[in-house]
Amino acid sequence: GVGVSCVNAVSSRLEVEVYQNGKVHKIFFGRGKVLESLKVVGNTSKRGTKVTFWPDDTIFSVTNFDYDTIFRRLRELAFLNKGIEIQFIDKRDPEKGETNFSYTGGIVSFVQYLNEGKTPLFAEPIYIKGSKELESGWMEFEIAMQWNETYTESVFSYVNNIATRLGGTHLTGFSTALTRVLNTYIKSNGIAKSEKAGITGEDVREGMTAVLSTKVPNPQFEGQTKQKLSNSDVGSAIQTVVGEELTTFLGENPSIAKIIVEKATIAAQAREAAKRARELTQRKSALDSARLPGKLTDCSESDPKKCEIYIVEGDSAGGSAKGGRDRRFQAILPIRGKILNVEKARLAKILQNTEVGSMISALGTGVGEGFKIEKLRYHKIIIMTDADVDGSHIRTLLLTFFYRHMPMLIESGYVYIAQPPLYRVARKKVFQYIRSEKEMDDYLFQLGMSDVDLRRPSHHEPIAKTEIKELVQSIMDLEAFINSVERKGLPFKEFLSNRNPEGLYPKYLVTVGDSSKVAYIREELEEMKIQDLEMQKTQFETTMASIPEDERVKMTQSFFAKPLHYVEIFDDKRLDAIMEHLSKHEFSIKQYSIAEGKVLDVIDESGKETPLYTLKELVDFLRENGRKGVELQRYKGLGEMNADQLWETTMDPKIRTLVKVTMEDAISADHMFSMLMGEEVAPRRAFIQTHALSVKNLDV
Repeated sequence: GVGVSCVNAVSSRLEVEVYQNGKVHKIFFGRGKVLESLKVVGNTSKRGTKVTFWPDDTIFSVTNFDYDTIFRRLRELAFLNKGIEIQFIDKRDPEKGETNFSYTGGIVSFVQYLNEGKTPLFAEPIYIKGSKELESGWMEFEIAMQWNETYTESVFSYVNNIATRLGGTHLTGFSTALTRVLNTYIKSNGIAKSEKAGITGEDVREGMTAVLSTKVPNPQFEGQTKQKLSNSDVGSAIQTVVGEELTTFLGENPSIAKIIVEKATIAAQAREAAKRARELTQRKSALDSARLPGKLTDCSESDPKKCEIYIVEGDSAGGSAKGGRDRRFQAILPIRGKILNVEKARLAKILQNTEVGSMISALGTGVGEGFKIEKLRYHKIIIMTDADVDGSHIRTLLLTFFYRHMPMLIESGYVYIAQPPLYRVARKKVFQYIRSEKEMDDYLFQLGMSDVDLRRPSHHEPIAKTEIKELVQSIMDLEAFINSVERKGLPFKEFLSNRNPEGLYPKYLVTVGDSSKVAYIREELEEMKIQDLEMQKTQFETTMASIPEDERVKMTQSFFAKPLHYVEIFDDKRLDAIMEHLSKHEFSIKQYSIAEGKVLDVIDESGKETPLYTLKELVDFLRENGRKGVELQRYKGLGEMNADQLWETTMDPKIRTLVKVTMEDAISADHMFSMLMGEEVAPRRAFIQTHALSVKNLDV
């Protein structure tokens, strides 16, 4: 491809540094043209290339890089290129810290990652690697696959590290070989009781997680997005090699072959059962004069592009929604209780569930093999549940259903989540709805500051209101900074007490075994990495020396270093900005929680003075003062709102806030649904333990 040439052409500036033969070489470009020719600018012991570029804002309307997009891509590349190590640092946001990607197992590690939260049917993924000479040159490919107890397939294919989301000839070749080999194995071993229907590719792939990565010298794609490979010779080559390799593997591993065959056979039986259930449902629908579910309150508009359906939790919320809706274009479907967790059920069982059946009928698309998106009756499917733990669970169950059985609804942008208000506040007979905790905090601070004055010790005049607002914002920024530091494992008091004689705060928190220590600068961290690597090598050599010579050949004698575990505690620019803003008001970060004398006096409307000794006391006082005279109602259920309130806050298209459900990262989505909704408890427990400290407003 064009690689860096294309990047250079669309960059306002591009710098390249090459570290080679003990010299640093540098060249500068501007919008594709050389600004400064290649020259030697110094000596070095490093080797490699560094490219720095600035997107051209005359070409791009948005020049900010999206962290999540880059994160996903680098993780993908690390999986697809075994042994490579990628370090990702986003200096714009200190919350992100530093991430290292390195997977010694390559796509085998990729499959194991995808199967976290699922129960694999055998220990290690099947790995096939092959190559073949084509007219355009040598083609190489590798495949890793493993079956698990779920009922969905997760297959990801790549060509030259590019994700082919629509598949193509390489994926067709793999799927064809897989189905053919399994059917041949079943017949030759006399396993199948009946050969009337046979096992289809869909049956074979049920519960299969696979990654296919190919390297093709001259790939041909359908369309500019490169989402589907069209080289016919690539598909034929993969089909031939996979057929031979998989046949050999099944012959040498009969226990694994038996597991795969049994899984496919049960899938075939379930497919037939689901087909019968679907036909029965269709026959019932045809006989039923009111084809739509009885619980559905439909709209009068017939154009799907103008119609929207609210899927609401319970009859009470359904009643409020029906009363508050605009009946011209808004339909309401109440569902009772928690729907079936489809992550743990086959399609036949799903179709028997009353609530799921009502949704399928209301949407009109069908499900499974009979799904037709052109029959969708509403182009906005809005999930509206309560703001409590049960509401969150129901929303998650609905999203799981749409993701696993109607993914095209999400991909087409038809699924939304309603954002009802969290609070209703009243002060002096003026009502206001508040949607988030941050908005609530800002509201209380505004009220808390409105009827008090602040005065510095030994000053007679109060601080100006604009200055108070700036000071409070600086303290809130400091609070967010403190929360960030403590979430990373270092209490703020320790952060302050660990300031070194040079005035530096601890920058990195390093975990060594069961203990932790801090590093202040990057060079200190690098020294710790070297020491840790030497310690690992010594331990490895000691372990190898303790194993008899004749046993060593049975195990790997290669040394694989584990990266040193550390987190970047804070970003210099962020801390500098907070300290600068506080010093502007004659305060320091230490005064947030450590009292060293009076910092401020608060004077209320009656003239009463209250001394404050820390900045934390100030924000606590203002929050509490803001609550005085405020009637605060926290909504947990939609049924607590009357019809007019629900319309005004959540259903009126002119005012409401909807969040569109998107699926930019299919890999992370598959991994997350499996982990949180699947059978395996251990990965879910680990996830909860990791993120427990970040939870706010826990509903117990």
